[in-house]
Amino acid sequence: MDTYIKQLLTVTFTLFAVIDIIGSVPILISLKQKMGGMREFRSTLISGALMILFLYIGEPFLNLLGLDIRSFAVGGSIVIFILGLEMVLGIEFFKGDGDIKSATVVPIAFPLIAGSGTLTTIMSLKPDNTTYIMLVAIVLNLVIIYAVLKSLDYIAKILGTGGLTAVRKFFGVILLAIAVKIFSTNAPGLIHG
Repeated sequence: MDTYIKQLLTVTFTLFAVIDIIGSVPILISLKQKMGGMREFRSTLISGALMILFLYIGEPFLNLLGLDIRSFAVGGSIVIFILGLEMVLGIEFFKGDGDIKSATVVPIAFPLIAGSGTLTTIMSLKPDNTTYIMLVAIVLNLVIIYAVLKSLDYIAKILGTGGLTAVRKFFGVILLAIAVKIFSTNAPGLIHG
């Protein structure tokens, strides 16, 4: 039982760190304002479905499409990089069309919550852990994600406009760094001379 709890905590905290829902708060607040709202439960459900789907059929699905994990990670890193640029420079790449439904899937559920880093992490943790541990860790993270998404207005109120701008720019730089790291880790093996 002791080993089980230790494994569960390790997988849960690893996923929590990779998902980085706390670090995504500024961009989520920005997207919520731009879209005129957010479907928190639906975003959580879709990102959870993506994580569970990748737990079971991630690698075979990518292989079926003729893609490998590295290609998938590079694609996700480009989207994350653009979102980071938007936060730092204040330039709008992701146009808000007021459609909450479309924002629920892209970019909220993917790649912000269940991004290439999260999905790749799930696939890489799978061989060393039981499916049950992986599922429980995913569900625990989904509870945290939902709580954070439901609290966005409260968090925005606490930070205020100035605080939100400062935090958004800071986390924009963090997102850029994460995107560059994901890209540089995965891109070299993709280009064959």
